[in-house]
Amino acid sequence: MQLLLHEVLQKVSNAKTKAQKIKLLQEFNTPALRQILIANFDESIISMLPEGEVPFTKNDAPEDTEHTKLVHEYRKLYLFFKGGANISQTRRESLFIQLLEGLHKGEAEVLCLMKDKQIGKRWKITKQCVEEAFPQIQWGGRSWYGKGM
Repeated sequence: MQLLLHEVLQKVSNAKTKAQKIKLLQEFNTPALRQILIANFDESIISMLPEGEVPFTKNDAPEDTEHTKLVHEYRKLYLFFKGGANISQTRRESLFIQLLEGLHKGEAEVLCLMKDKQIGKRWKITKQCVEEAFPQIQWGGRSWYGKGM
């Protein structure tokens, strides 16, 4: 069974050494994980969503039941970043809430933290660790989210 992204981040966070964290990031490497970490740590990616808590209803369904997964839904993330989609702010926020309500509550937390670039405050993961795990990532200069990933 594939771990949900919040479980991967927790596993990495629990690792005792930087080398272990890098190994785990590489072991659980998926396009979804990389894009979430890039959106969180790349300062050139600007969220178009309001900062702070998001008013949504958490999906309390048990894992692997009635919810979508970030590993599939990450392709929609461009909608929420500067230059990603030409939609109204109301529509953008509505789509984000719909996405969150469909995800497991742990994965919804990942997205809420990502939009405010706060993943490193919840889980012990640094940009330097991500850079070493994924040296192919080119940081900065993204005119829109998703480019060069």
